[in-house]
Amino acid sequence: MTAPLTLSAKEAAAELGVSLATLYAYVSRGLIRSEAPAGGRTRLYRAEDVRALVTRRDRPVEAASDRALDWGAPVLESAITLITGDGLYYRGRDAGDLAASATLEAVASLLWDSTEDAFAEEPPVLPAFANLPPGLDPLDRLLSLLPLAAAGDLRSVNRTPAGLARTGARILRLIAGILTGTNPSALPLHQQLCGAWGVAGPGAELIRAALVLCADHELNASAFTVRCVASTGASPYAALSAGIGALRGPRHGGMTARVAAILPGLLDAPDPAQALAAHLARGDELPGFGHPLYARGDVRAAWMLKRMAAIWGADTRMRRAMALARTATEMAGTPPTIDFALVLLADRLGLPPHAPITIFTLGRSAGWVAHLLEQVRSGVLIRPRARYTGVRPA
Repeated sequence: MTAPLTLSAKEAAAELGVSLATLYAYVSRGLIRSEAPAGGRTRLYRAEDVRALVTRRDRPVEAASDRALDWGAPVLESAITLITGDGLYYRGRDAGDLAASATLEAVASLLWDSTEDAFAEEPPVLPAFANLPPGLDPLDRLLSLLPLAAAGDLRSVNRTPAGLARTGARILRLIAGILTGTNPSALPLHQQLCGAWGVAGPGAELIRAALVLCADHELNASAFTVRCVASTGASPYAALSAGIGALRGPRHGGMTARVAAILPGLLDAPDPAQALAAHLARGDELPGFGHPLYARGDVRAAWMLKRMAAIWGADTRMRRAMALARTATEMAGTPPTIDFALVLLADRLGLPPHAPITIFTLGRSAGWVAHLLEQVRSGVLIRPRARYTGVRPA
């Protein structure tokens, strides 16, 4: 009997031994092709792709590395965030729909699967800044002050889901205060940023939306780091500090600084499209464009740019930015990412240089707490095995 060329979702998941959510994650990462038959509503999945993935996953440890952590196969299951080729969903809710009106606190409660308002407590007290070197990088300031806050937060020993969520809420408010140099307050987190930066009106709404769109992005480097640390039983402060350390790298949250280093020059050039072409012709990297998880472009950036164009569409610099985004898409096949959108937002609102990474960090902290909670609930210690490629003993 000839083996079928396609499988239903249940059949494919059964062959892989995974949940349907994990199957869809494989599809979103291009590991399994799916197709919609003519006149049918349910999608079918390529059997050859399913069986190739089973073979690759189950082959002996002695085989060559398949770079499973480098945009490859998922390494653990999660019910928090789904990324498809053209969508981002927080516990089944479209992130763009949430960005239209939700606060970061509301999205945090959704991500944390919280049954109570973790932000109902009085805001925490900000540790003293006095002994920190002047001009310290914002993320280094966080890494310096969060341990001090942890030492004074006796309630952080509460390891129940509700207790961890309340600790997470205190940490988010501390992060907002530390990054802006202001005292944490009971105001919505986006208003704390806007108050520190003097932003009101449509700009404040865009900052709120940006925080929501940055809230989580599945199992990225910082979220995985948070989960690893959380799985050891370390405190939420330690786990989130580890996430901040991972975030600051230039291939992760530090990407915003790389975008900020080139975007003004491209926008100020007599012909931005020509400047971009020359940049690419030299073989220079183009940070802020192209994301491996989105075949048709980063949906977070598309959402932000559409709203920004609606507000500042008549502005010459905004028109140049949109033309630059179109040129990069057409010329190099690399649509803009959320990093580009955050840097452009800061440019149009006249925000301080650290604003893009501040928005990214504060928003992403909500997702880190969600991953921490999910990992603690699992009770599993994350301890991957290495595929050894060195010299074998005689």
